[in-house]
Amino acid sequence: MSNWFPPPSKPRPVEGGIKARSKRGAIAQTWWSERFIEVLESIGVGGRLQRGRTYARKGQVIDMNVDAGAVTAAVQGSRARPYRVRIGLTPFDKTGWTQVSRTLADNAWYTAKLLAGEMPEDIEDVFASVGLSLFPASVDELSMDCTCPDWEVPCKHLAAVFYLLAESFDDDPFGILAWRGRAREDLLDTLSALRSGSLPADRAERADAAVPLADCLDSFFVQQAEVPRRTPAQTPSDAVLDQLPAVDLTVRGTDLIDLLRPAYLTLGGDSTVEEIL
Repeated sequence: MSNWFPPPSKPRPVEGGIKARSKRGAIAQTWWSERFIEVLESIGVGGRLQRGRTYARKGQVIDMNVDAGAVTAAVQGSRARPYRVRIGLTPFDKTGWTQVSRTLADNAWYTAKLLAGEMPEDIEDVFASVGLSLFPASVDELSMDCTCPDWEVPCKHLAAVFYLLAESFDDDPFGILAWRGRAREDLLDTLSALRSGSLPADRAERADAAVPLADCLDSFFVQQAEVPRRTPAQTPSDAVLDQLPAVDLTVRGTDLIDLLRPAYLTLGGDSTVEEIL
């Protein structure tokens, strides 16, 4: 009986695929992506990432998107049609994010770190304090799907996406939070509003609680709170000239824009047209 096996198939080359930066050694460069790898290893996934290392470094992943609850990607294998990959993680609900946002906003250091694009080293404790886990606590929290015929999970296509996902967290730690259901802009806007007092914590929590229309018909058109007064931004009266396209025109050797600027500056004051003329 022959023990012959067909040679392993080679993936089709990809032009413009996402290539891993790390050519050898550790994947992660920052503590938060290292922590992600550590969590994957603790739940039995991290050790299999090496299966996808070659794919990730060769650029076989065509695209990858991180959204609330799911990381999706297209990975080119040996077949003509790329495989579709999905890694699911349950996002937190609005109540959970309200509690997290309120706790983060109560500490100026957390807000400053996040506004600077950095992940506070004890941010996991913030989530734990409200009964949530930022990273998956077990492999059961992850759903891993790939359209390839490989029976092992994670397959090399899933592993390649995990590999690149860890690297992407180096560049943007907010990807972890987006995966859990809160985009960077939404979180920072909420923290800024809570810190400034324009969005009290109790209002933030009430805003997440949907009220049936039938229960609020009597007060639907009643002003619910004071409308904040906003001061219009002050701009120089000649600012409009800076927005004009380049004009290749001079008058007696003076550029037209420079010639008009004194008039616009004067008009911005209390002078009248007659005084200018």
